[in-house]
Amino acid sequence: MTREPFSGRLAALSRRLGSLLCLGLDPAGCRDADEAERFCVRALDAALPHAVAVKPNLAFFERLGSAGIAVLERVRARVPSDRLVVLDAKRGDIGSTAEAYAEAAFDRWGADAVTVNPLLGGDAVAPFLARAGTAALVIARTSNPGAADLLEVPLRDGRPLYARVVELALGWHGEAEVGFVVGATAPEAVAEVRGLAPHAPLLLPGVGAQGGDLEAAVAAGLDAGGAGILLPVSRGITGAADAGVAASELRRRIEAVRAAGSRR
Repeated sequence: MTREPFSGRLAALSRRLGSLLCLGLDPAGCRDADEAERFCVRALDAALPHAVAVKPNLAFFERLGSAGIAVLERVRARVPSDRLVVLDAKRGDIGSTAEAYAEAAFDRWGADAVTVNPLLGGDAVAPFLARAGTAALVIARTSNPGAADLLEVPLRDGRPLYARVVELALGWHGEAEVGFVVGATAPEAVAEVRGLAPHAPLLLPGVGAQGGDLEAAVAAGLDAGGAGILLPVSRGITGAADAGVAASELRRRIEAVRAAGSRR
């Protein structure tokens, strides 16, 4: 049986659950693997009713060594099958190295999508496009101030580099889908990428601690069906006095933007 494309699964889940919120799991301040696991379990228990996806940041598990990777595996096992898992790894390499990274992300850790650095070119991304029903979320325009150093540099035709990244990546084909990472801190870039890639799934980081405008980013990124995005929030949920209430409010705000768009 052919597995449904990632964007189709996202659209179906978002309709059923009424959410485009993605819970970010960033156990950055945890001193050891046990603390990291407790942190993640508390976040999952509080926020999963309000989230359509979970995004573990691989770096914060890797820093804890083999015990941290074991936590990642146990945390992955706690995510139910009716939620998507986006592994935030920002992998980018070539040949057998890229293939090994893709095997770890999809086959060992059960990711539905993984963030990928495209600057080594199409052959570096190809292994992440080999599995039907998954997605390679290609970095287009990141949420940090340093995005201006490279990703916004104008090309000879005046377009920013990130627009060329999107154009190239849309031509990379495989069993999986190409999507894009575009920072919510730059809603004009979100709108430009959505115009270039009307059907691609978009991951929009940067809401909360980085100062991204939730409403502007969501409005700019929604596809014609009122979905097509994942809005990841980590500290805005896990750092709240009540993580469940925080996740519920974020979900409500996202759904308000979707509702306003459907009335236009």
